Amino acid sequence: MNAFLQNFLDWPLLVESLPTLIGTGLVNTLILSVISTALGIVVGMALALCAVSHTRWLTWPVRVFVDIFRGLPAALVILVVGQGLAPVGLLVFGPNPYPLAIVALALVSSAYIAEIFRSGIQSVGRGQMSACQALGMTYWSGMRHVIVPQGVRRILPALANQFISIVKDSSLVYFLGLLTSQRDLFTIGQNAAVNTANLSPLVAAGAVYLLITVPLTHAINHLDRWTNRFINPVARRQKASRAARLMRHEEALQSRTAAVAERRP
Repeated sequence: MNAFLQNFLDWPLLVESLPTLIGTGLVNTLILSVISTALGIVVGMALALCAVSHTRWLTWPVRVFVDIFRGLPAALVILVVGQGLAPVGLLVFGPNPYPLAIVALALVSSAYIAEIFRSGIQSVGRGQMSACQALGMTYWSGMRHVIVPQGVRRILPALANQFISIVKDSSLVYFLGLLTSQRDLFTIGQNAAVNTANLSPLVAAGAVYLLITVPLTHAINHLDRWTNRFINPVARRQKASRAARLMRHEEALQSRTAAVAERRP
């Protein structure tokens, strides 16, 4: 038991590793996660809009992209991008693998986020688009003003869960050999564990990861309950209002048609 505690809970080593883990590792982990998730949201939204379109030459490439990057392990994508695009990275970023790590994580996250957005958009009833077109809106105008806002509200918890996954996947950039000032939580804990032949620094890194993921998980649960309590009733009222406007539009159209028919000899 003493050997177990000494190997995993060496308090002097834990305390000694915390400043570097928080000051350098936590900052880099959040930078990698936030930027790659933001890029993934932008790319994922574009992919989702292409996926729900009725144009085959848009939907098929998106399906191939999503299937590839959802089917491959994140570690493999990071290694392929980090090493395969290294010549391009040297020209654009210099000898710095940090941006390539962000690109790799963004590619992985965009595939999952595209599916999240697609499911949210398709969860909106098809009659919504018919109502938009009946009111004179174009397809893309209806998507932007009616369909997408409703779909996004429904998938906010799933997006937050995806961010948590990216926080954990950011530990895989360890394979790219980042600079000392660019090390993430796992890299710092791993290096300290190797140098001291003790796993306590990795335990400390895990504790910092939990400080990020556990509060986010509870915040997601609260957001989900809040969405079900407040946003969904509002969405139902908005849907009823749009249906009423569509019905009035159809009634006015029918009355005009009947008036024209009566004037005919």
